[in-house]
Amino acid sequence: MTPTPDQDARYREAAETFGAALQRLAGAFEANAERRRDLLQDIHVALWRSLAAFDGRCSLKTWVYRVAHNTAASHVDRERRRHHGAVSLEAAADLPAPFSLAAELEASDALARLHAWIRALKPPDRQLLTLYLEDLAATEIADITGLTPGAVATRISRLKSQLAADFKEPVL
Repeated sequence: MTPTPDQDARYREAAETFGAALQRLAGAFEANAERRRDLLQDIHVALWRSLAAFDGRCSLKTWVYRVAHNTAASHVDRERRRHHGAVSLEAAADLPAPFSLAAELEASDALARLHAWIRALKPPDRQLLTLYLEDLAATEIADITGLTPGAVATRISRLKSQLAADFKEPVL
């Protein structure tokens, strides 16, 4: 594939504008640091390739998130087939603990638990929540996922309720 000048310029713009968001997205989809770097690289390659076909019918932001989420979803499916549902020790260590006073006191532990919780979601729900956490509007999320804005709002509301229930402290 021969790159076009527009393709390279669009890629530079996308990487500069959305690079940090792509890193957060890779972190939400992959716990293993080495595989997370591979996923991020795959996202950038897919993004660069896809920009040859970018025709401006949607915003660059929508295009970037759509490509990134499709690449991340493929990565999750590939990893799931590779490991046949087995949970590695590293991934098991990242699963949220039922309750840990020390973890509750440490903000970084809470963030780690949140990331692990997000990674444990089914890919469509993970995609919706990561886009929501990136402050995308329901209409933008709908453009990326193919859902209606109403369906996006409903599913986000359910995920927030599920998150609150899963992170609720047990009554002593």
